[in-house]
Amino acid sequence: MAGFGNFTHAIVRAIPGSFATGALRTENLEEVDPNRALREKKAYVAVLRELGLEVLELPADESMPDCVFVEDCAVVCGDTALLTRPGAPSRRGEVEEMKTALTNLSLNVVEMTDETATLDGGDVLFTGAEFFVGLSKRTNQRGAEILADTFKDYAVSTVPVSHGLHLKSFCSMAGPGLIAIGSSQTAQRALKTMQQLSDHKYDKLTVPDDAAANCVYINMPGKGHILLHVTPEQFPESAKVFEKLKDYTLIPVSNLENVKVDGALSCCLVLANKLARV
Repeated sequence: MAGFGNFTHAIVRAIPGSFATGALRTENLEEVDPNRALREKKAYVAVLRELGLEVLELPADESMPDCVFVEDCAVVCGDTALLTRPGAPSRRGEVEEMKTALTNLSLNVVEMTDETATLDGGDVLFTGAEFFVGLSKRTNQRGAEILADTFKDYAVSTVPVSHGLHLKSFCSMAGPGLIAIGSSQTAQRALKTMQQLSDHKYDKLTVPDDAAANCVYINMPGKGHILLHVTPEQFPESAKVFEKLKDYTLIPVSNLENVKVDGALSCCLVLANKLARV
């Protein structure tokens, strides 16, 4: 897992005016406050820049209300980027802008052209040693197979996601060898499956709230372990769990509006290491 979490660039996308009323959602949750959503996004991007990442902000597209959730459009590992085929047909047009950004970073860009395949980046968990791919309403077996064909150096295992939008709706990597996981039956069952399928041993960080298990780990030169996680305002008990982590720079990031449309912290960025190409 050498180099896990090392990144130079973060790709994000501006929020369209259509986001508050047009973004897809699995449940009819409370109304999105567009002004607060913009403030949260601005703060999120400011954190990335303060960490020293070069942030590439793509323009919003009013015809694509979900376009802020760039994670679903690409999976980047090393010097290769796989452009996905999102499970929601209304989101497939988002990939084109991402293709341009990844090409400009001189990455090896692979396109998913099989029309039977679906893959959302939110269903892809890269641990540094292997991939786990959630089979959900948005991602199917063929999508997972294409990911495996693209990243042949890593084992790829599939994990059924029976509840929730994506695999990373209730888990993420909180550091090298450390999986953050929610407490629900769905989350714990998925963790057990991952443990059974893997030859690697992972530590776990269990948080009371599934949505809080989605965090963003970055290892910046000279700054060490950095973790963007939920705020005490949003998930007070889960925030306490993160606060127990030692040797980390912990950065609470507000995500009150995105969560109303199933958006987690990692949904709003694609991280890449331009220095990965030798």
